[in-house]
Amino acid sequence: MSAAKVVSVTPADLAFPDWMHTVQSQVEAALARCLPPGEALPGRLHQAMRYAGLNGGKRVRPLLAFAAGELTAATPQRLEIVACAIELIHSYSLVHDDLPSMDNDVLRRGRPTCHVEFDEATALLVGDSLQSLAFELLAREDFGDPRRQLEMLRLLARASGSLGMAGGQAIDLEAVGRSLEQPELELMHALKTGALIRAAALLGALCGSALSASESTSLDRFAKRAGLLFQVVDDILDCTANTATLGKTAGKDAAAEKPTYVSLMGLERAREFAADLRSQALAALTVFGGRGQRLLELTDFITERKF
Repeated sequence: MSAAKVVSVTPADLAFPDWMHTVQSQVEAALARCLPPGEALPGRLHQAMRYAGLNGGKRVRPLLAFAAGELTAATPQRLEIVACAIELIHSYSLVHDDLPSMDNDVLRRGRPTCHVEFDEATALLVGDSLQSLAFELLAREDFGDPRRQLEMLRLLARASGSLGMAGGQAIDLEAVGRSLEQPELELMHALKTGALIRAAALLGALCGSALSASESTSLDRFAKRAGLLFQVVDDILDCTANTATLGKTAGKDAAAEKPTYVSLMGLERAREFAADLRSQALAALTVFGGRGQRLLELTDFITERKF
């Protein structure tokens, strides 16, 4: 994968919407370069990988990585690698989550899901291949310190496995049709959604100079609150937005009798909880001063998003 040919963007350079668009475009182009070309054998698998990995989306996790990288003066080249690795893991999880044996979704980001567009067996292989490619990217880049690189690989692996995203999905499947108390629901989403969001922020910061112990603790606290905030807002949108806006089937969680923050608390209390989480996330950023501006803006974007 070639190095990014861009200049690092600082908080004073661009308004947040322009910064966000710049990062999203950069990551989209980098993903297009690192994914195997569709004409290379096995062609159908590679075409399906590109279909799953290049179908847009908000790219919130790459945005978090780039924003956290501004805390440590990380280089765009390293942030690009980390952002692609994280987004490949996220894309793989969506392909597998959509399968008939999981959530059985037919629409993702306004298009047929991978198993609908191709077939179920191909979708399984797509997820496996995207996950493998993520770790290959992270392993082959020179991050300057082998110990730090091993820590980055460990963080991403843990966030992806049974103690992270996959474990959260397992809890989610087991919870269908029954009520969960708030601590159980928070654990489920801390694993299923929050673990990879946390990893995005921590990996982005690890691309640059070292944080102090107190700064690392504050960033970890921020990332955990931001991950939970993202899920609460997602639950709110699932019952308030329509399918065209969301790009996926609206109201599907309620129809499938899945536990959500809205089903647990009601809509207004869920909105209040989201506001509380936003405040907690922003409070964790105060130690960084102006360096945390992009993370602050991104927190507001997560809170106020409509899709």
